[in-house]
Order: sequence, then C-alpha cells, then structure tokens
Amino acid sequence: MGAGALAESFNLAALDRAFLDDPYPTYGALREHDPVHRMPDGSYFLTRYDDLVEVYRDTRTWSSDKKAQFKRPFGDSLLYEHHTTSLVFNDPPIHTRVRKLLSPSFTPRTLRAMQPRIEALVDRLLDRAQQRGQIDLIGDFAAAIPVQLIGDLLGIPQDERGPLRDWSLKILGGLEPVLSKEQFEGGAHAVAQFKSYLLDLVARRQKEGAQPSGEILSTLIEASEFAGSGGDRLSEAELLHNCIFLLNAGHETTTNLIGNSVDLLLRHPDTLRDLAAHPEAIETAVEEFLRMESSNQLGNRQAAVDTQLAGIAMPAGTYVHLCIGAANRDPAQFLEPDRLDLRRHPNRHLAFGFGIHTCAGNSLARMEAQVAIGKLVQRFSRIEPADAPTRGGRARFRGFLRYPVTLSSE
Repeated sequence: MGAGALAESFNLAALDRAFLDDPYPTYGALREHDPVHRMPDGSYFLTRYDDLVEVYRDTRTWSSDKKAQFKRPFGDSLLYEHHTTSLVFNDPPIHTRVRKLLSPSFTPRTLRAMQPRIEALVDRLLDRAQQRGQIDLIGDFAAAIPVQLIGDLLGIPQDERGPLRDWSLKILGGLEPVLSKEQFEGGAHAVAQFKSYLLDLVARRQKEGAQPSGEILSTLIEASEFAGSGGDRLSEAELLHNCIFLLNAGHETTTNLIGNSVDLLLRHPDTLRDLAAHPEAIETAVEEFLRMESSNQLGNRQAAVDTQLAGIAMPAGTYVHLCIGAANRDPAQFLEPDRLDLRRHPNRHLAFGFGIHTCAGNSLARMEAQVAIGKLVQRFSRIEPADAPTRGGRARFRGFLRYPVTLSSE
C-alpha cells in the first residue's frame, strides 16, 4: 500500500499487529499526506509537532476533561471513576489544586535527596544481574526501579508491593483506543483492589501517625477529608485515585523509557559503544531515547468551543488525538528525525507533554533513566538479546512486556 493510501485508510479503532510493532511508517505517511486526519468516528488524528503544541498551549479551547468521552466505554464503572478523578484528565481548577499538592515530591531538592537511593537500588539490581548472567530487562530491571521508588513515595511497605505492577498495567490498559471485555473487566477489578488496599493503608497511616522520610501519602491525607472537613480539601475519591495515578504514571513511563532505550541501543550497536565510551553523554542520550521511542505515544483533547485547527473548522465537542510519537519525528522540527543522535541539540520533544499538563514526575523519570541506563552500559561490556522480546501490544503506551538479555562484563 502506498503512503497516501495508508494515510487515507488509517483508523485508530482498527489497528493491526504490524502497526503496534512499528507505527512510524504510518505516522510518516499521515504527517506527509493527511496531518489532520479525520477518522470514521469524526475525531481527528494529529501528527505534526506544531499542531500538537498549539493544542497543548490553548487550554481554554482544548479541554483535558474526559467525563463525556469515558462514559461510553466505561459506563459507571470504577474505571470511569478513576480516569475522571485523577489529575491528568481534568482541567483547572481541579488540576491546579491537585498538582500543587503533588509538586513538593518532585522539586529539585527532593530529587537530589532521592538520587543516592536510586543509585543504590540500581546497583543492587545490577549485582543480581551480574550473578545470573541473563535477566528479563523489563521484569528484573526496568519495572523494578519505578515500582520501588513510587512505593517509597506512597509509603507502601516493601512486602506489600507485589501486586502494584499488575494493577498498573490493567488500569492503564483501559485507555487503549479499542477496549476488549477482558481489558475492561481486568481494569475495573484492578481499581477495586487498589482502592481497597489504599483505604487500609490510609487507616494504618492515620493510626501510626509517623511519616516515613520522603513519603507523600501523609501529606495528601492531611489535605483530604480524612483529616477533617472544611477548606479546599481532597475528597476521599480524589485522594485514592491520585495515589493510583502516581503509581500508574510513574511506573509506566519509566519502565517503558528504560526498556525502549536499551532496545534502541541494542539495535544500534555503534551508538551503544559510543555511550559506553562517553558516559557524560547520558543526559542528552536519554532525551533522544524519549524522542525516538516515546513511552506515551498518544494524548487526547476535546474542543470546548467552536474553533479552527490548521485551517479546518472544528465545532465544540470535536475530539482530537495528539500523536506524540509522530510529532517527535517531525522533520519540520527535528533534523534527520529517524536517526538516533545521542548528542542531539536542541531536542524539544513532547514525550512528557507540554504546558500545564507536562508530566509532574518528568524529572524523576529522567533521573531514573539516566542512572539505570548509564550504570547498565558501564557495568556490562556485552549486552545482547537472549530471545525475541515481547512487545506490550498497545497503541497508547509503547513498551515491552518481556525482553530477555544476556550480560557480561568481560
């Protein structure tokens, strides 16, 4: 199929396995031939960098509130309750109020204090990997790092963290463009389990009183209805669902970032050798990994008023899909966008969004990736696939479920 025909026929509700494995040829065809692509359901799929930035900037015109959109797939389920209560799918003033409460956990001072903990955790994981010689890059390394750190932020006891990753994957799976019955039921059940667990944890935290160092849960409890009435307090639902959101957002983006980054290096062995020889390049390298293989490939907005985008009239209620993965390879913004360049500058990618909805934990995710990838590349002179990796098979969140690798420091 030619590029023009590929763009014309694109439908987010009818994706095949080839697209999920490698969406970039389709993104390129859309950018070139139909960058504001109207799909059969009347929504638009945007692939140009400048169009995404315009939507991100204009929060009065383009709303993040998803109550109307999520009603159809989720009904009155717990998935609907979660995804319409958490920070990311709300507009100001709700968004502003909750983000202000979360922001102290992600200040530069807080992150500097966390870095030794991240380095120690990565060293322990790599010691274990060196003893074994073969690991699953995702389960044994990439996913283990954010689950531990977000678990620390929420003050979740070490021996209670086992279910966290599975809950996160199932809840976020509910955001895929096409939702199966199994995904829906699994996501709703995961929300129920997580809420029940958090209610118990909140009760214990209130009884214990002591606040572990760097833990945000107690701060959120103090700003919620659990601590009393009056003032601009978080409701019980807002507290619980934003704790779930913290785990999901922090876990998914960082796991995929680390996994996708190592995959890029394994597919570009000259670049892997370059990074091993020049560890000082890790900061710009991580930015390039974020651009090339964005963990979060898609965002969404809805027109709150009648408007125009790229000369196309869009009445209030029009739904647009923001293709971050396509915008981050837009040749109008990035020179040779399909080339992996560890020292690319400038690199104003959109992997963490833009504007008021820029990911609150983006600096933490960057730090985790820099430490994890930098130490991995320095520790092992040989990193090779041990078997075919298993992709997550999702359009919105791009990453791997399994990635066996062999490691050697000889």
